Amino acid sequence: MSKVYDLEDRLVIFAANVAIFCKDIPNDFTGQYYGNQLLRSSGSAVLNFGEMQGAQTKNDFKNKAAISLKELKESRINFKILSKIDYGNIQRRNELLDELEQLIKIVSTIIKNKG
Repeated sequence: MSKVYDLEDRLVIFAANVAIFCKDIPNDFTGQYYGNQLLRSSGSAVLNFGEMQGAQTKNDFKNKAAISLKELKESRINFKILSKIDYGNIQRRNELLDELEQLIKIVSTIIKNKG
């Protein structure tokens, strides 16, 4: 599998992989709660990134990028909680968390460079 370098594509793939990951989380109250939160935050990150690309002003761009970063960080916390309660496939969870850390660094760098 080749590495995807387009950030939008990486965010889309990440959100899709999170959706697939969440299908295997136990369907109890805890799994539904954290799974739904994770689905929303990962999806919101890519959707706000899309809005960022169409921003009309520098401030709007930075605001949308900051929201995208916030959602990625929320996803990271969700993965940490799922890890502590041992929900989801551990190998897949770790792979997604690794990709998430890379995405956080990339979006953070974009925000710093637009300063």
